[in-house]
Amino acid sequence: MPSEERHVELNRRQEAMLELVRQRGFISVEELAQHFDMTAQTIRRDINALCRVGLLRRYHGGAGLPSSVENAAYTARQVLCLEEKQRIARAVAEEVPDQASLFITLGTTTEEVAKALMGHRGLRVITNNLNVATILSGNKSFEIIVAGGVVRQRDRGITGEPTIDFINQFKVDIGVIGISGVDADGTLLDFDYREVRVQQSIIANSRTVFLAADHTKFGRNALVRLGDLSQINTLFTDVEPPSTVRKLLQEHGGRVVVAPPLGVVETVSDFAN
Repeated sequence: MPSEERHVELNRRQEAMLELVRQRGFISVEELAQHFDMTAQTIRRDINALCRVGLLRRYHGGAGLPSSVENAAYTARQVLCLEEKQRIARAVAEEVPDQASLFITLGTTTEEVAKALMGHRGLRVITNNLNVATILSGNKSFEIIVAGGVVRQRDRGITGEPTIDFINQFKVDIGVIGISGVDADGTLLDFDYREVRVQQSIIANSRTVFLAADHTKFGRNALVRLGDLSQINTLFTDVEPPSTVRKLLQEHGGRVVVAPPLGVVETVSDFAN
């Protein structure tokens, strides 16, 4: 693994640059330099750093979004929107009762959820994420069950037919899932079809499904269809979702929980009533 992927830390300008590219699809070096009042050389260095970890793609004269077939490096995703993911994780944890049974799947957001659950008691958690299992094993009152299958070296996720077979043996109270993208028509998207098949089993075997997704996932492209918003009971995010997403959830009695900054009361939209 290249050294740039081992030690990734995005500064505020790089995060803002990513947001601008997501909004526009493509933006030139000249526009970025004017927007941030920086030299073109500095902007090119930022673009190169973001391209190395798969967050941007370099084009002649500027930068655009990466391909829909490959996700960003795990180490980059760990630090991208970290504060937002932590806020979302706290909101999820507040709605998980003690003694509950859960699936927790792959992703950097679900790993933050695992950290936020450490103050709970008596949880039974089934996971295909070794990082989640390691985090939660620190609470002696928890029972942690790890699915079998093939371990992905890049993020310690477990996928494959044995993983699906294992998950299908259970029926849990809450399935906590992440996502790579939410299309405007409500389609849930991801990059790895093997991971998607595991996620689909988790949805099918959960009485309630929580989707934890920060604002960068709305409108983001990915190749593989996981499902759609009609399968989600509660969407946890950090900003008000697009009106199309809200409308689709409303049609199926879903809820939106907008995670607030620390110390602020969260916003909940319950469409079932």
